[in-house]
Amino acid sequence: MSTIEESLRAISDRVKSHSSTMVTEEAVKTAVVLPFLRALGYDVFDPTEVVPEFTADAVGKKGEKVDYAIKIDNEIRILIECKPVSFTLEKKHLDQLYRYFSVTNAKFAILTNGRTFNFYTDLEAPNKLDTRPFLVFDVTDFNAGMVSELRKFEKSAFDVSAILATAERLKYTSGVKQQIAKLIEDPSEDFVRLVVNGIYEGRLTAQAREMLTGVVRAAFREVIMDTVKNRLSSALADTEEVIEKIDEHPAEEPDVVTTEEEREGYMIVKAIVRDTISSQRVIMRDQKSYCGILIDNNNRKPLARLWFNRSVKYIGLFDGESEERLIVDSLDQIYDYSERLRATARKYLS
Repeated sequence: MSTIEESLRAISDRVKSHSSTMVTEEAVKTAVVLPFLRALGYDVFDPTEVVPEFTADAVGKKGEKVDYAIKIDNEIRILIECKPVSFTLEKKHLDQLYRYFSVTNAKFAILTNGRTFNFYTDLEAPNKLDTRPFLVFDVTDFNAGMVSELRKFEKSAFDVSAILATAERLKYTSGVKQQIAKLIEDPSEDFVRLVVNGIYEGRLTAQAREMLTGVVRAAFREVIMDTVKNRLSSALADTEEVIEKIDEHPAEEPDVVTTEEEREGYMIVKAIVRDTISSQRVIMRDQKSYCGILIDNNNRKPLARLWFNRSVKYIGLFDGESEERLIVDSLDQIYDYSERLRATARKYLS
């Protein structure tokens, strides 16, 4: 894990654990914003680089300040405004950033409540801050893709052109995702009409519209769930193929130790299927991560896997298209899957 990811993970844990104490802007600055800037490589102890309580001339409101201004190559490039974690970030909170953006050389502005970081620039009109962010970062829920975008704001890699090259796509992608999420939860009448066109042939009365709205909402969610399941199944199948190839040519594993519990589990499985297939064909082959039970000592004929080298123990069954792991609290629980084990054994009778 890289330094920036480690730092973000630490900030994330802090916000999850202590957000209730971040009731002031100062708390958000100290606990989140300054560590965030430090993770990006800025010297938060150098007031000529990270300028606190920044003011500029001709802003429109005398004495008004922005919480931080970030200088890169001695030029103001990023403005930051902080709010308490309890605040919901809204357009009205952009006022100070909006005015300062137009009178400085800043190219980006960040509005944050410590949990959410909204990144803005001037995609719609030069030197005029957009009212919609091109990037929204939730410090409590981020992935590798988001970290990749944040890296562009690192001091060592800061490149205005590189950021702007993807900013427009990010902005509209974010907006489309929000609209899709809204349609999933609350399909509009126009969307319902579009989807059911050619499917529902009756008159679209208020009662029918209400019924179809529920149908569309449920169908939308099922499509997403089916897509997720298909991708997981595909990933699992690819993993199984890799495991099979590794098992076909196993490397020597001198630190593999077969436990008494694994031996007992193997004997139980062997006893369960003895009336279905010859017990002499049921072979145990222990691996570092699991204990395999095979037919004819063939990796392509798996009967079961005992995942016992962990705090939560599983048995892997193969009566379906791929391995299904099920929790077993005790060895006796293996008997609960007797019929499934016999069904797998029957596949290898020929």
